[in-house]
Amino acid sequence: MEPINLLIKPASSLCNLRCKYCFYFDVAACREIESYGIMKTEILEEIVKKTLMEADSYCSFAFQGGEPTLAGLDFYKKLLEFQKKYNYKNLDIYNSVQTNGYLLNEEWADFFAKNNFLVGLSLDGNEETHDFHRVNTENKGSFAEIMNTVKIFNEYNVEYNILTVVTNELAAAVEDIYNFFKENNFRYLQFIPSINSFDSNKPSFLTPSSYSFFLKKLFDLWYEDFMAGTYISIRDFNNYINMLKGYPPENCAMKGRCEFYYLLEADGSVYPCDFYVLDRWKLGNITESSYSDIKKSPKIKEFEQMSHTLDKKCTDCEFLYMCRGGCRRYREQKASLGLNYFCESYKEFFSYSLERMRHIAGM
Repeated sequence: MEPINLLIKPASSLCNLRCKYCFYFDVAACREIESYGIMKTEILEEIVKKTLMEADSYCSFAFQGGEPTLAGLDFYKKLLEFQKKYNYKNLDIYNSVQTNGYLLNEEWADFFAKNNFLVGLSLDGNEETHDFHRVNTENKGSFAEIMNTVKIFNEYNVEYNILTVVTNELAAAVEDIYNFFKENNFRYLQFIPSINSFDSNKPSFLTPSSYSFFLKKLFDLWYEDFMAGTYISIRDFNNYINMLKGYPPENCAMKGRCEFYYLLEADGSVYPCDFYVLDRWKLGNITESSYSDIKKSPKIKEFEQMSHTLDKKCTDCEFLYMCRGGCRRYREQKASLGLNYFCESYKEFFSYSLERMRHIAGM
């Protein structure tokens, strides 16, 4: 085998927030079973056992949701027990979790810090932009609770970065958001454009024109700081500059073609991608099959090859070598794949910023 990287949903689509743009609620609503509940301990043990038995060199366990902390702290303590128990080959193991940070306390922070968990914390900018979409079950904003988690994380030296979903409201306030992140010493940032629903009748939370404005203004702010000696890590910009230096992007969304990875739902079911945890793409169940068996599924080849189709406007575009068509999920148009929903956004952005990115790449 080879290194094995897992993305695990231990609480399925369950969540203690009701973010208005949540893509996984949308995905779950398209399945026969919307939620598989909390992962059972015996399924977790089987996952760890098979992963450590079949992987070579290293493996990574990344937990996402829904909200993965709903599985409870004891779940993650069991994870470490199983990793210690079954790591006969002394593999390097990396653990991470993507969380909304809602109502996490000192016990969680102490656990993350002592056990070297990398934490992705969802925060959509300042109070006004965050609370516009990221609300709790009573439709009240969650900003205060998340900032309390930030305070606790800082006190316990938790290693964390910030994940932000870009919407029309956030894009319009991009300068305020960027300055807010700087003022709070958030130096590792990832911005993800809101994903349209599979239901084409539902409105978009982010228009191409708003995203164009956001990308250009964000780059201006970031570039000015970079040239002044203040470095803030923004994942997309890092990838683009490394691509100009001849390196492949580490973000699969920037490769233009899908590459299978192991997405595990709470019942042990395996899927090829976080955006396609749908009945059609179920590859099997890790409690019944080995990773090597699952990787032989003909659905994987079908899933990957579907993403290879590009619109002629893409193949003729001067920026194809940078955009590569973008993530397949943003190319979904009813029953087929078409142009990336943000095609014009990227064309505007590359036309605006590419010369300066080349300058940085050459430094």
